[in-house]
Amino acid sequence: MDSRSNYLTGIRPELKQSLFHDDMSSDERFQNQTLRPIIKFQNPLLLEVFKNYARKHKGTFYDLAIEKRLEYIENSIQKDIKFRNSLKGMIIGQFTVEEYQIYIQNSSALNKRMMNIVIERLKDQVQLLEEEVLVQ
Repeated sequence: MDSRSNYLTGIRPELKQSLFHDDMSSDERFQNQTLRPIIKFQNPLLLEVFKNYARKHKGTFYDLAIEKRLEYIENSIQKDIKFRNSLKGMIIGQFTVEEYQIYIQNSSALNKRMMNIVIERLKDQVQLLEEEVLVQ
């Protein structure tokens, strides 16, 4: 492994070994070995990016009831292709070259897994997505 790869893998949080077992698919292994640690590492950035997205879309997110906020999170990531691609870039940019080579072999299925994890993380942290009031 080169120094970039060592650095990238070294800064990622470690996940429980219970997420790994012998009979898991290669996509599931990539998800648990690469995607989950990267998404966990990028979590603070993903939260801020979503807050910015909500503000730039007239702040309607902040006027919604909790159930509608959860739907908004899911719809914004699934239907806004530019936003989804931006989120994917934040995650793919943290791949090592070797991980990227694995990723491109089945990018469609891995993209789906990646976005589902991001959606669930944002939904689980919806209370952290409150609009910040600027005090002057």
